[in-house]
Amino acid sequence: MQYGICPLSIVPLRETTSNNSEMVSQVLYGEHFKILEERAQWSRIRVAFDNFEAWISNKQLLKIPEETYLQLDRATPKYSADLFDFLTDQNGHLITIPIGASINATGLLNHHFEGHSDAGKKPKMEIVKTALLYLNSPYAWGGKSPLGIDCSGLTQMVYKLNGYQLNRNSADQAKQGEPLSFIEESEAGDLAFFDDKDGVIDHVGIMMNDNYIIHVDGKVRIDRIDHSGIFNAELKRHTHQLRVIKKII
Repeated sequence: MQYGICPLSIVPLRETTSNNSEMVSQVLYGEHFKILEERAQWSRIRVAFDNFEAWISNKQLLKIPEETYLQLDRATPKYSADLFDFLTDQNGHLITIPIGASINATGLLNHHFEGHSDAGKKPKMEIVKTALLYLNSPYAWGGKSPLGIDCSGLTQMVYKLNGYQLNRNSADQAKQGEPLSFIEESEAGDLAFFDDKDGVIDHVGIMMNDNYIIHVDGKVRIDRIDHSGIFNAELKRHTHQLRVIKKII
C-alpha cells in the first residue's frame, strides 16, 4: 500500500482517469489518503477523512511514508479557519488555501502557516454560524470550497470544521445519525434530507431556527422549510421534497 497527501490548495477528484471526467469531489490542502491503484498519470485514492474513493492526477499528489500517514491519522486535526488564507513555501512563494484545509502537515511539506486555525469539537450551536461563512458561495458539483460547493460538500465541510465526520454524499450522510419524527423536534444544526420523484435522496441542508434552512441551490442560500420541504419565496413554490430530518450531534 502507498500513501499520499495533497500539497496544493484544491485538487479535483475524478470519476475516471481523464481531465474531462466528472469531478465527483475534491481534496483540500493537507488532506491525506491511501493510494489504492497507481497508473501512469492517475491514481485511485481513498481519502482518510471520509473513505471516499476517486481518481487524482499524479501531478497533484505527494507520496508520503506509511508512518507519516499513521501519524496524521492519530493527530487532532487542525483546519484553516478563514475563508481563504496563505502559506509560504520554502522559497517564500505564497500558496492560497481555503477554509477547512488541513494544516497538520505544514512542517512535512516545508510550508509556513501563520493564520487562524480550528481544532477539536465545538458545541452544536456553532454549526449554523460556520455554515453562514459559505453564504452565497456558488454551486459546483463535487465542490468543497467557497469558490464552488455542492449540498453535501457544504454539510460535510461545516461539520468537519466543528470536529465531526460526515460521509461525502447526501445519500450516505442520510445513513448517519438518528431520525426525527417531526420537524418540530429539530434543532439548529440538524440535517434535513430530500428525495426525488423516485425516492432517491439527492439533497441535504442544515436546519436553522424558526423553520429556516441553509442549503445549496444555485448558491448557498437560506430558505423556509415546512413538512413538505423547502419553499423558495422568490419562485413561490417548493423546490425540494422533505424525506427525513436527522440528528447527528
